[in-house]
Amino acid sequence: MHTLARFVTSAHKYIIFAWIAIFVVLTFFAIKLPGLLEGDGFKIDGEHAAVMNIVSDEFGMPAETMFMVFDNVPDDKIESTLIKVDNLKVASEIVSPLDNDPQYKEGASYALLHFDNQDKDMSAIVTDIREAVGNEKGITLTGASAISKDINTASQRDLMTAEAIGLPIAIIILLFAFGTVVASFVPLIIGIVTVVSSFGVLAILGGKMDLSIFVLNIIPMLGLGLALSIDFALLFISRYREERKKSDMNEAISTTIRTAGRSVIFSAFCVFIGLGAMMLIQVEIFQNIAIGGMIVVAMAVLASITLLPSVLIALGDRINKWQLLKEKSGEANGWRKFAHAVIKRPVMITIVAFILLGIAIIPVKNMDLSIPAIDSLPKSYDTRQAFELIDREFGLADQAAVYVIAERVDGWEDEKGLQSMKALEKELSNDPLVDQVTTIFTASDIDSVKQWEQAMLVPDLAAGLTPLIETFVKDDKLMIPVTIGANGSSDAAQDWARDWSDKQTEWNLSIGGQPKFNQEIFDEIFDKVLYVLLVIVVSTFFILMIAFRSILIPIKAILMNIVGLAGTFGILVYIFQYGHFGLEEGTIALIIPVIIFSLVFGLSMDYEVFLISRMQEEYAKTLDNDHSTVEGLASTSKIITSAALIMIVLTGAFAFTDVMPVKQIGVGIAIAVAIDATIIRLLLVPSLMKLFGKWNWWLPFRKGTYKPGNWH
Repeated sequence: MHTLARFVTSAHKYIIFAWIAIFVVLTFFAIKLPGLLEGDGFKIDGEHAAVMNIVSDEFGMPAETMFMVFDNVPDDKIESTLIKVDNLKVASEIVSPLDNDPQYKEGASYALLHFDNQDKDMSAIVTDIREAVGNEKGITLTGASAISKDINTASQRDLMTAEAIGLPIAIIILLFAFGTVVASFVPLIIGIVTVVSSFGVLAILGGKMDLSIFVLNIIPMLGLGLALSIDFALLFISRYREERKKSDMNEAISTTIRTAGRSVIFSAFCVFIGLGAMMLIQVEIFQNIAIGGMIVVAMAVLASITLLPSVLIALGDRINKWQLLKEKSGEANGWRKFAHAVIKRPVMITIVAFILLGIAIIPVKNMDLSIPAIDSLPKSYDTRQAFELIDREFGLADQAAVYVIAERVDGWEDEKGLQSMKALEKELSNDPLVDQVTTIFTASDIDSVKQWEQAMLVPDLAAGLTPLIETFVKDDKLMIPVTIGANGSSDAAQDWARDWSDKQTEWNLSIGGQPKFNQEIFDEIFDKVLYVLLVIVVSTFFILMIAFRSILIPIKAILMNIVGLAGTFGILVYIFQYGHFGLEEGTIALIIPVIIFSLVFGLSMDYEVFLISRMQEEYAKTLDNDHSTVEGLASTSKIITSAALIMIVLTGAFAFTDVMPVKQIGVGIAIAVAIDATIIRLLLVPSLMKLFGKWNWWLPFRKGTYKPGNWH
């Protein structure tokens, strides 16, 4: 850190110019990011994806199907609308409700638009179809790509809404924290540079990887809402102003880099590990968030230890310009009195704090997790209304389509192959959850292998049956479409897909379809989540142990974080699942617990590092645990409170947005930060520091000062 301090103080102008150049270049790329986002990020390279590729590439089934929904639209209008879509030449097949009775009811109907190329720009196709149809009343395009496009649009609007709500309040909090206009805007500038630069880097990577539509919200939440940059800047500027009263500017900057800069780096390591651990889960959205988050962390640290001190040097004493609020000389004394009050009653405060957290944890036992679907969109969107209309009228959610791929070394067209096919058909049909099985036998109304062989001997009948073989059989592969009587997201459907994939048969079965997709997502997360937690917890323990040269401090920090996050999840269940505060009853997005745990576990260590670092400094001087606890709390509480308020405001602002998973992430992080900055950091930490006394600073096998019983 000494070398970095010397470099920054001697080359601050060049550093500022370099950052300006980087910012300009990355801004050019950042503008392109929204256009690179597609899909909800729930993608996994598993059996489902492999089967759907086979179904599409080898059997000619649609790579995607969208719905054109008609609500009280006359037949002639339906026909003319589908002609317009057909003229675009983007769909491989259009199945009109006028030609297919199951898609038609009095007042409501839907057409199927099939697309056969997985590499098509579906976002552009959705735009083209909507423009061709126009704003005709009662006619709506819906389906996966249309929903993804609308979520992207809603996400961009949500980002602007959250910023419009959060940023002005954040500025006010910064003004109260620093008292001057210039000092207040510096952290905000660092935060903006971090976010825009991160967007730019992501846009560059976007050409080489798929990026989820939720990235647009989560990255600002990480860079500004989670206050990485602002937290770091608050700590840094506060320490700099403190040091500036005792020394000249260069010395103050050098000391700040060595102390606050060290805290920033250790904090960033904790956040980085939490994000990096998500890479263990091989689902695209977790990969996106992990990569995007690590980019934000890297940018935030680089900006905080290079750009920020360079800006402070360039500003000089103008950092205190345009003072609006005078610094209160007794403010630290107020926090000092609070700290004394806490450590006078450590047992009572600890018990009360754990009771409050225990009450918050209770609803966790009822948590219902689901993969975000159409309910991610607000009800005001026509896309959602149309999808819910056909679901309600035609019961699409009551069933799920599954594709079974069976392989047989000797093929399927000889007598033994046909008998094997019939046996598989029978076994599938006998499954109590299966409603329909489609094979060459069911499609031709032929009941037995013998009848099939006899029919194939008749030229006219053979001419009609041969296309069926070509539809369902390709070399050694047999495709069997199956309809099961359960919602594709239900536990029953997932259990069915898992059981049939694992079933030991002569046919080497592979399963594709929504039930299999959901099952693979759930299994991947639940199989890997323990490893994610272990990586985060163990790595954080060693980082804090090295940082504070203590065993008890990291153990306490980890346990308090886990309890605080459990309380957060309980409150989320109470709000979103039970349907309070004007919200309808629903489910918690499957990604929420993992994302919030991984992010907040590391981010809350910001406060732990900021607080304990000052306690450690004081303890090194005095070897008085009570004194160091009080002084550490008194000197950092204002900064921790200000940083927490900014984080709560900027993440909590997403509560006023429309995309449900983003709303849940924002509210969840805001609650977690509120719990961490109040119950944990201001009450539990000082209480437990008092209760454990000098044992807080014990590290086995260390020589010298901190060993209990031999402190000197």
